[in-house]
Amino acid sequence: MHVLRPQFQIEEQRALEFAGRRGFGMIVAADERGPRASHVPFVLERRDGRTIVQIHFTAKNPLVPLADGTRRFLLIVAGDDAYISNDWYSSPDNVSTWLYEAVHLSGVAYPRGLDENRGHGDALLAVSEARLPKAPWDLAQMEPGKRESMLAAIRVVDLVVDSVEGQAKLNQHKSDVDHVAVVDRLARSEETGHRRLARKMQALRPGLGYDGS
Repeated sequence: MHVLRPQFQIEEQRALEFAGRRGFGMIVAADERGPRASHVPFVLERRDGRTIVQIHFTAKNPLVPLADGTRRFLLIVAGDDAYISNDWYSSPDNVSTWLYEAVHLSGVAYPRGLDENRGHGDALLAVSEARLPKAPWDLAQMEPGKRESMLAAIRVVDLVVDSVEGQAKLNQHKSDVDHVAVVDRLARSEETGHRRLARKMQALRPGLGYDGS
């Protein structure tokens, strides 16, 4: 990841927390034909002092044979983003840009045995269902034959993380007056992601007299 400015960089622990909360990203690896990618849910955990991203693919996914214990995988976890027009700023001569949050986790990928599939499924469901305002659903509620058939059709992979890179480009380098102007624009947007970015940006510099505050 190209870090544009030091003030955009997300500290490692915060980057891992961001990725864990998102729980969904894009895995990229390369074979002799070039890059391969899949969009995947994942579970982030600490095991034996290491950060592990556990994911699964369908058995026929071309990334499965690439998880051979030697090849490196990259997981891209994106957050909200927003285009910022140059005339949203209070001061003149700014340029249009994009604000965004993103984390890259990379390391060597290892295959897990089929006996790991149920444990992975349970862990993934526990994390995902906990985000919803309802009683959690789990694999025990599925008809056993259907459950075993579905579990047999996936391949679980551990990505052992050795590199964590994160960026939160949220106008940290702009003046207070320009920061407020952009936050107020985003806060009025119909896009939910834009409004989330506005709240995060406001938290970076509270008490500046934002619209509605």
